[in-house]
Amino acid sequence: MSVTVPDTALRTPSARRRAKVSGGALQGERRRLYLPMLLPALITYLIFFVLPSMFGIVLSFAEWSGLGTEFSWAGWSNYVSMAESELFRASFVQTLALTLIVGVLLFVIAGASMIVLRTARAGAFIRSAVFLPFMISPIAVGLAISFLFNPNGMINTVLGVLGLSGLRQPWLAPELIFNVIIVGVVWSAAGFYVVLVMSAVDGIPPSYYEVARIEGASELQQFRYITLPLTRDMLAIAASLWAIAGIKTFELIIAFVGTAGTPPPEARTLAVEQYLRVTGGRDGGLAQLGEAAAIGIVMTAITAVLIVLSRRIQRRERLELA
Repeated sequence: MSVTVPDTALRTPSARRRAKVSGGALQGERRRLYLPMLLPALITYLIFFVLPSMFGIVLSFAEWSGLGTEFSWAGWSNYVSMAESELFRASFVQTLALTLIVGVLLFVIAGASMIVLRTARAGAFIRSAVFLPFMISPIAVGLAISFLFNPNGMINTVLGVLGLSGLRQPWLAPELIFNVIIVGVVWSAAGFYVVLVMSAVDGIPPSYYEVARIEGASELQQFRYITLPLTRDMLAIAASLWAIAGIKTFELIIAFVGTAGTPPPEARTLAVEQYLRVTGGRDGGLAQLGEAAAIGIVMTAITAVLIVLSRRIQRRERLELA
C-alpha cells in the first residue's frame, strides 16, 4: 500500500530533512537485506573465478610444468617466445580468420532466416531442425565431418557417382582442412544464432508489418526498416556470444585427428595451441603452463576487443516498442 504525500507537506525544510532521513534509513535497510543474500554468490565467484584468473595472470610470467616441478619467474619471456613462434602466429591469424569469416556467414544465415522464417508456415519445424546440430557434441560433429570429407568418404564418393571425379579433393589435407573446419563450425553453430535472433523477431508486433505491407513495402524493406532496427540489441548479444565461442574453437578441430596425432599447423587455433602447451604435445614433452597461461591472456584480450568493437559498431539510439 502506498501513501501519497501532498507536495505542500515537503515544502518546509524540516519536512524535507525528515523525508531525506527516512529515505536514507530505507536504503540502509535494503543494503542490510541484500548483503546476506549476495555474500554466498560473491564468495563463490571470488574463489572459483577471480582467484584462478589472478593465478593465471601470475603464471603467464613464470615457467612451471606442474606439480613436482620448480616454479620460477620468467618475466616477459613467455610473451616474447610466443611472438617469435611461427606456430603461435599462425594459430593467432587462423583464430581471427575463423572468428570473422564464420561470424559473417552466421549472421548472413541469421539475417536470411529473419526474412524467410517470419512468414514461413513450417517456421517452427525449420527452427527445430536447424537447431539440432547445435545440440550434438562438437566432438561428434568433428568426427562426422572428418568421415564425410576423408579421401574415401561420402563427399568424394558422391562426386564420383555423379561423374564429377575431377572435383574430388583430399579435403583433409593441410591446404584444405581450414576450409572444412569453417564448414563444420558454421553447420554446427548456425542453428543457435537463428533461434536466438528469431526469438527477438517474434516479439515484434505483427501490426508493424501489416502497416508496411499496406504502404507497399517489400520484404527487404520490411527487414531493413522494421526487423533490423528492432532486433539490433539481440544481434549485438549474438555477436558477443560468437566472439567468445569463436576464439575458443577447440573440440571440433581435435576431433578431426583423434588419436592419430596433433592437428597440422594449418588447422590450429589459439585454443588448440594452448592445449598442446598444457599437455606437452603428443611427443611426451613437458607441459609449458606458463606459455599456456600467456596464450590464455591473449585469447581473453582478443575476445574483449572483439566484443567492444561489435558493441560500438551496432551502437545506435535504443528503440522501444510502444
